[in-house]
Amino acid sequence: MRAGFPDFRLGNVLAASFTGTLSERHGNAVERIPTPHRLIDWLAVNGLAVDSCTTAQLELARELRESIHAAATAAAIQDALPASAVQVINDCSAQGRAAAILTPEGERRWRLSSASCVEDALSVIAADAISIIAGERDGRLALCASPTCQAAFFDTSQSRTRRWCDMNTCGNRQKKARFNANQRKTPSSAE
Repeated sequence: MRAGFPDFRLGNVLAASFTGTLSERHGNAVERIPTPHRLIDWLAVNGLAVDSCTTAQLELARELRESIHAAATAAAIQDALPASAVQVINDCSAQGRAAAILTPEGERRWRLSSASCVEDALSVIAADAISIIAGERDGRLALCASPTCQAAFFDTSQSRTRRWCDMNTCGNRQKKARFNANQRKTPSSAE
């Protein structure tokens, strides 16, 4: 991992984790893949290792990320999917060469060949986005309750009532703010 960059926010859903490479979209935005090498790092962490990435491929990745975010946000609020976002997701899904494999634990993983490129990895991310936006998986799309974040995430909790994209960042920040506000309202008992 390259030093000097913000940590990746990893989750269980590939497409949602990918949209998390830009966080705090409604506050001080944090870009977690600012360089082609950082995209290579993110793909490797997520089992989609590629050898190289150009600036044009990084721009394509960001376009896919924003398209997934737009489509997932629309799906979460039960709005019409933006046609331009759907087109980018479909184009990325169709252009890749990746194979689904079965692990010894009975799970599906994606395998890229040694000659694979960024577009092949992006096709896997696009296919994952399609499966969650189309409602093929058990869970629901939701938006983070943090006013500065509002990231689309895939809620697989038993009750489907999760409020934050990541409890360790947005959830804790919101709970701390609420606690501090309550402390200011309540006079100290030590006075």
